[in-house]
Amino acid sequence: MSNSIKKHSIVIADDHRLIAESLSHLINEMPEFEVAHVANNGKALLGYLEKAGTQPEIAILDINMPLMNGVVTAREISARYPLLKMLALSMNDDETSVIQMIRAGCRGYLLKDCTQAELHRSLTEILERGFYYSEFVTGKLIHTIHKEEKAPAPVFRLSDREMEFIKYAASEMTYKEIAITMKLSERTIDGYREALFEKLQVRSRVGLVLFAIRYGWVKADPL
Repeated sequence: MSNSIKKHSIVIADDHRLIAESLSHLINEMPEFEVAHVANNGKALLGYLEKAGTQPEIAILDINMPLMNGVVTAREISARYPLLKMLALSMNDDETSVIQMIRAGCRGYLLKDCTQAELHRSLTEILERGFYYSEFVTGKLIHTIHKEEKAPAPVFRLSDREMEFIKYAASEMTYKEIAITMKLSERTIDGYREALFEKLQVRSRVGLVLFAIRYGWVKADPL
């Protein structure tokens, strides 16, 4: 009797060869995952997906790539391969770039200096829950509620103005621009932000956007 385990297939797009190879090596050491392909940009990854006989389950996408960056790549994958789950790969905590990736269809994001344990956790949660919330973007609440991807949204008492703020927070607007648009002071906007972080148990704007998209309060970018 064979003891072989069916492995979940991963593809990576990153123009930094050393990082891509390191990620690939770490993933291939995991008994339940394997890397099917590594591409150096989004265009090359889409070319691979068009010819691949079997669609992978997860794509890890660098944000900044030549020829076709992560945002455009994520939008194309969302349109062509809606069942392929995506993780954004970021060099730093650039909230604007990461939010663009989330709006384009990514289910979470990893920092390039993540540990193997976090990498494994992100891949597992993407498969089992549909989204990955790193410790940077959220507290403990989201890790313990609604394990199923299609679970109903938890009930929170949010005001219309708080929901309006969430919509703007999911855009590329700065907090100052949000204040001007909502005709409020920057201090009041800071108050909304901190109150929502506390209510939703998130730690960053990225976490807030992930939460909002996860439960349908904010829609991803139109294709």
